[in-house]
Amino acid sequence: MRRRPLPDLEETRQILASRRSRPAPRPPPPAGRSLSKLIRELDERFGQGPGALQARWREIVGEQIARRTEPVKLVKGRAGAGAALEIRVAGPSAALIQHQAPEILSRVNLFLGAGAVERLRIVQGPLRPQTGPSPASTPRRRAAPLDAAQEAELARSLADAPDGPLKAALMALGRGVMRRSPPR
Repeated sequence: MRRRPLPDLEETRQILASRRSRPAPRPPPPAGRSLSKLIRELDERFGQGPGALQARWREIVGEQIARRTEPVKLVKGRAGAGAALEIRVAGPSAALIQHQAPEILSRVNLFLGAGAVERLRIVQGPLRPQTGPSPASTPRRRAAPLDAAQEAELARSLADAPDGPLKAALMALGRGVMRRSPPR
């Protein structure tokens, strides 16, 4: 069987000019545009979801619980039953959160409406980094330095210690202790 040689550039142009190829299919429209109306209707019909919880989680459950947890998803119950709220808990805090589940459920239902959430589903895992500044992460004020007499007393007490990182750490520890303790 003898193979036909490939056409050269001029023959290719003639072939393409004489034959009409199909136009490329249009890409589908963006899903967000198509679904935005449906999502709006569902939100009006079924209420707020985990996005609203995520935005106000710190206010709903309090600072201590919010540091250890975050809402993941809200799963609607079958046949009109209340939803289940899935929350992610950082590490060993799951046992503490389990004991506080009734309180968390009551606070969430206060936000979403009575009977909106019936169960709490706890999943252990790493939390996402928090975006805004929290009250716990405010910069600490620098402590006032010791007065000259206290500094001299501390230096005298550590005079026999050899120079190096251990002596520097002991000096820092001594300064911290002397700042907190009342003067003698």
